[in-house]
Amino acid sequence: MGLSWQQGPLSTAAFGRFLVPQPLPERLLYVERLRRRMRVRFGGRWIADSEQALLLFEPGRYPVAYFPEADVSPDVLERIEQTTQHPDLGLTSWYSVRADAQHIAPRGAWQHTDLPAYAGELRARVAFAWRAMDAFYEEDERILGHAADPYHRIDIRRTSRNLVVQYQKRIIADTKRPLVLYESGFAPRWYVPRGDIDESALTPVKLQTFCPYKGLCSYYSIDDARQAAWFYPDAYPEVRGISNLVSFEPDIVSVFLDGAQLRLEPGQTVVPHGPDRNLDVAEIAHEQAAAGGPAAAAG
Repeated sequence: MGLSWQQGPLSTAAFGRFLVPQPLPERLLYVERLRRRMRVRFGGRWIADSEQALLLFEPGRYPVAYFPEADVSPDVLERIEQTTQHPDLGLTSWYSVRADAQHIAPRGAWQHTDLPAYAGELRARVAFAWRAMDAFYEEDERILGHAADPYHRIDIRRTSRNLVVQYQKRIIADTKRPLVLYESGFAPRWYVPRGDIDESALTPVKLQTFCPYKGLCSYYSIDDARQAAWFYPDAYPEVRGISNLVSFEPDIVSVFLDGAQLRLEPGQTVVPHGPDRNLDVAEIAHEQAAAGGPAAAAG
């Protein structure tokens, strides 16, 4: 979860509520300075480089970075005829991004050109379509998925609680040393060491997905229960503790914690939003291979 997506406080399905006497507007937009150097690469060149980017949070979307016009290369933006209307920010003009004759991204960037007075911070700023660009960076490190969300957090804790996974009366896992992963806005997820799993019950499937905060994810089926479990073969360093441990989906198989059955809470499925989703898994694997990570082998 972040501030405005999944079950964040500004999302359309907030987990909590604001304690205020009057109802808040149905849509709340929030903007703040990123306070990190962010760069955009396209067509083999840097086309934007800024320490003054703003993050826009709007309901149901990941944060989007807006760059000052002065921090965008002056020769790369070509306005096209198409315009759209943003429900809160007014008229939006679109640009083709041109690095050279061979590298052109139609509808590669946009700018809100008739902003209401209350949104003046976004005046003379440009946002780039994530999937249309080659890459986004903070300093010299590539950022995958979407602009970094400062309101997203993950904590991993060891526990001695008894976690049992069962499917059709067969015990799939039984452990007293699971790891619990707490991710902002999500119910806890429980990860089991492989030594406490009957791995003969797990059938690998070809599906892979990508999490901007944890990395490449692979899946298992259990008998006819499709995609009942998942694991991160090479989780990002910040969450390295769950690498190669297995988590089980409580709405597909039976998961018991200290005897109490766990169930998937409403709103806990990952909801895709914005142009930063549907990342190509092969692209992510290629990036990790280039950085020396082993996860590319899973592709």
